[in-house]
Amino acid sequence: MELLSDGWAWVTAPAIEVAGVATSRLEVIAFVTGAWCVWLVARQRALNWPIGILNAVAFLFLFATAGLFADAALQIVYVGLGLYGWWQWVYGGPNRNDLPVTTTTPRQWVLLAGIGGLGTAALWWLLATHTGSTVPLPDAATTVLSLAATWGQCVKKVESWWLWIVADVVYVPLYAYKGLWLTGSLYLVFLTLCVVGLRAWRRDLVGAAAGPAFGFDAAVA
Repeated sequence: MELLSDGWAWVTAPAIEVAGVATSRLEVIAFVTGAWCVWLVARQRALNWPIGILNAVAFLFLFATAGLFADAALQIVYVGLGLYGWWQWVYGGPNRNDLPVTTTTPRQWVLLAGIGGLGTAALWWLLATHTGSTVPLPDAATTVLSLAATWGQCVKKVESWWLWIVADVVYVPLYAYKGLWLTGSLYLVFLTLCVVGLRAWRRDLVGAAAGPAFGFDAAVA
């Protein structure tokens, strides 16, 4: 137990200062793994998923200590989605080969909008009434946007990059407000990588007219 306590103290100890605010080693780890993960996603490398799982664990503890409870809980979901996305990218394509990039169908957009709207409202109420969250609405909205974007990346939907761009635009000032300056800077990097990823996935887009290879349609058919 003492060894675990010493290890936790090491990752939470200040490592550098950003904008005059002490930044922990944990936040530095989250920064590095996060940037690496998105870069790998943009290049369609399956290695992004184990790196993303490590990143989710780092952010889980970081957000919990910052009072961003929805974002902290979201990281647990990310671990599950990371395992799902890893399998999808390797075996989810035609003949259990690499999954191709496709577009989101109108039916999937309707489902995403409906589930997203209800999810945001429910999470907003939960955070505002049952937690100490100081930013319940943006916390809820970015959580739902991030889940939708991650699902899109799991099944290689090119529009998932647009969802990430919208979420990142909200995340940057949100993390700055919470004093997580390095994390806010990371999401500025994410914005740039999202543009790179969007352009790369558009170039690799195949079979758009045929609809999704795997996704909500298959799940609800």
